Amino acid sequence: MSTSEPATRRARLLVAYEGSYFNGFAVNEGVRTIAGVIGDALSLISRFPVHITGAGRTDAGVHGWGQVISCDLPVDIDLEHLPRRLTKMCAPGIVVRSAEWAVEDFHARFSAQWRHYRYTVLNDPVADPFLAASAWHVPERLDVQLMYLACDPLIGEHDFSAFCRKPKPVENEPTPSMFRLVTQAQWSEQVSERGSRLLRFEIRANAFCHQMVRSIVGTLVDVGLGKITPGSMSAILHSRVRTEAGQVAPAHGLCLWEVGYLEQIFE
Repeated sequence: MSTSEPATRRARLLVAYEGSYFNGFAVNEGVRTIAGVIGDALSLISRFPVHITGAGRTDAGVHGWGQVISCDLPVDIDLEHLPRRLTKMCAPGIVVRSAEWAVEDFHARFSAQWRHYRYTVLNDPVADPFLAASAWHVPERLDVQLMYLACDPLIGEHDFSAFCRKPKPVENEPTPSMFRLVTQAQWSEQVSERGSRLLRFEIRANAFCHQMVRSIVGTLVDVGLGKITPGSMSAILHSRVRTEAGQVAPAHGLCLWEVGYLEQIFE
């Protein structure tokens, strides 16, 4: 690589990936991660080290359809053909859907106004091998009406400590807030191409804490199984105690679906 870095501009990439190929999003020395693979490819193309930032730091096994990445790229890079080139270099498991220039201070994480996650449950007695990597198979019949009702207390700004993995304390730094503003939380029922029952959970918030969506989904599935009543959801939320909530849903059913920004940050 060149020892001198060329003039750069801030860019925004829209990325999709199959999470089972990777050990999470964030760079982690010695293992294959989404940020590591894309960062290495961009560094080869740019001929200097490119550091990338993602809107959501998804865990191992979690998928992405609307992950957004910000990074600084050479001003003369062929941005039109970059998505196809990167996709070829990062295969299998990663597709760069688009690339565009952004304003100088655009930050994929801190500029985001909201994130939208989707969780898919295959609720059928028989498993589907074609959905094994992207849906949680729950063979017992779920009462989706009870699960609808249990979503209501989630709407609004709350302390979601009961549904979040407690972060490790950092010396001389304050404990991170677990308050989040949820604007959408709802289930929909669909039928797969092969006739199986699919339940999809959509949740949108300004931000999410670690394992928040998976903990909420696991608890809602426990509601659908009759293990927890819909009326208990508010008490669980306000308890702020992780052990009061239900199970944690597996990672492979979760997908970062979309991230929202103010329109004027893109050129």
